[in-house]
Amino acid sequence: MTIKRYGAEKAGAGGQSLPFARAVEADGWLYVSGQVAMENGEIIDGNIVAQTRKTIENVIAILKEADYGLEHVVRVGVWLDDPRDFWTFNGIYKEYFGEHPPARACVQSRMMVDCKVEIDCVAYKPRDR
Repeated sequence: MTIKRYGAEKAGAGGQSLPFARAVEADGWLYVSGQVAMENGEIIDGNIVAQTRKTIENVIAILKEADYGLEHVVRVGVWLDDPRDFWTFNGIYKEYFGEHPPARACVQSRMMVDCKVEIDCVAYKPRDR
């Protein structure tokens, strides 16, 4: 089995080196690390709508880099800073995952950075042998 890491060399907020990869692929499985509404190393300004869109776009960019798409996502984990954002978040989430809804967990949690939402996922795509 081959293991491929994506983005282990990239920097996080404030240019800090992070001790993890953006994603790791193993035997057709892709594990995407938690993503937030970050652009150029900083969390974007905005409400739950703007931050949800940016977070999902960041997930999509990583999936695309590894040659996966939303249709390959089998599980999503979501952390919301404010549980009152749940229904608004769901509306945006459905725009992206409505055609291919994966299994999902969504919890309220304090965040490690000043953001409103964090999303990770697991995707699967059989590899040609």
